[in-house]
Amino acid sequence: MKILAIADRPARLSIKEIVKTNNIDMIITLGDLDLDQIRELEDIQSIPKLGVYGNHDSGTYMEPLGIQNMHLKTFEFKGFVFGGFEGCVRYKESSAPMFTQEEAMVLMKDCSYVDVFLAHCPPFGINDDQSETAHTGFIALKNYLDQKQPKYFLHGHTYPSGEKLVTEYAGTKIIYVYQDQIIEL
Repeated sequence: MKILAIADRPARLSIKEIVKTNNIDMIITLGDLDLDQIRELEDIQSIPKLGVYGNHDSGTYMEPLGIQNMHLKTFEFKGFVFGGFEGCVRYKESSAPMFTQEEAMVLMKDCSYVDVFLAHCPPFGINDDQSETAHTGFIALKNYLDQKQPKYFLHGHTYPSGEKLVTEYAGTKIIYVYQDQIIEL
């Protein structure tokens, strides 16, 4: 299965063109996008579109674009179960999705197993930057990886590079997405 994932910045090329030329089966948005950056998704109706909101999102673009909000929900497609968690660690007062570590723990407490986990924020200690609260990962997501061991964990939000980029943790393939990326499951 081929997935086009978009996070934090608009796609470098036309989304419709990427989908068409690469035989994309699904589109995933991982937050910090605005309606104008991904408006093309409105016209793409032949494949599933899943997403989670980020900490700079209005929380209003998914429904008009036909994107299924995966925050604390699941969706099955082609033998894979997808689920997700939105936002990041609360670092200021805002209407955008942000949670304290404790709030995230409560929300994630009863999350069932999924094959592919979608998040804006990374797990604590994995591709995060603990020197600033805004880019610290969620402990609840790290606990989820330890306990449920999904096959894939996709996230945006931070800017890991080089030797700091974690691509595997406890049997889970960690996929960091910035801008646009084609992922094959």
